[in-house]
Amino acid sequence: MKITVVGAGNVGATVAQRLVDKELANEVVLTDVVEGLPQGKGLDMLESSPVVGSDVKVVGANDYAATADSNIIVITAGIARKPGMSRDDLLSTNANVLKTVTEQVAPRSPRSVIIVVSNPLDVMVYVALTVSKFERSRVIGMAGVLDTARFRSFIASELNVSVEDVQAFVLGGHGDSMVPLVRYTSVAGIPLAEMMPADQIEKLVQRTRNGGAEIVSLLKTGSAYYAPSAAVVQMVESIVKDKKRILPCSVYLQGEYGMKDVVIGVPVKLGRAGMEKVMEIKLTEQEKSALATSAEDVRANMAKVRFN
Repeated sequence: MKITVVGAGNVGATVAQRLVDKELANEVVLTDVVEGLPQGKGLDMLESSPVVGSDVKVVGANDYAATADSNIIVITAGIARKPGMSRDDLLSTNANVLKTVTEQVAPRSPRSVIIVVSNPLDVMVYVALTVSKFERSRVIGMAGVLDTARFRSFIASELNVSVEDVQAFVLGGHGDSMVPLVRYTSVAGIPLAEMMPADQIEKLVQRTRNGGAEIVSLLKTGSAYYAPSAAVVQMVESIVKDKKRILPCSVYLQGEYGMKDVVIGVPVKLGRAGMEKVMEIKLTEQEKSALATSAEDVRANMAKVRFN
């Protein structure tokens, strides 16, 4: 198992470190355009291996030749948000970054699964899918796992219960119109609506939608990376171990949920082949409307994509 992480910034480097610590590959390749950055971070990770007991080979490189024959490619490359910026403000710059990266990695690893992390997430999945010409099952976006983790952590904190007992789904685009499904949210099997009032739930829904911006405003010089990297690794683990986890991921819909030719977050089955199935759960008319609104926001940004 060989996994490449493109982008040695905070998200990419943390993803690589988690992959090494969990021994999810025989080899982890960390690439970046900044000379010495992936090599230095890769060497540092390698030197941590005896302490954590991991026999993973770590390679840092500035060229894409080192990525050849990867099973999974995680793309984190692109500029991060700054205070006051929305994810959509990154569209033009990161679309060109994604195009360049995909043109380099896809031909070298034609059988790989690509996991996109760069923002605006759903549109970047569309870019990677278009450029790679891979089947839609092998180009997946990390967003729903992160958004759901934020929702779960906020609920657990509010109720003072273990995060392990909180189950939830956040669907839709990775932006202000994401759709936390309160009706499918439970604590140890107890519906959330039975554990806290509606106005309190709505506050947590809004905090989830603003989760990334909240961290950006606090950091001031960067964006989140601990939770995003953990979300990526959960997806990678399901693919590597063929666990067939049901996780909310950003994928290209072709009729599911009554939508076509748009990338949004929905529950999918993740296994060795990538996205093995879109799980269509029953939604109320209000939930369908919210999901459709989120999809239209993504579709509008997909229409803006222009490559240099």
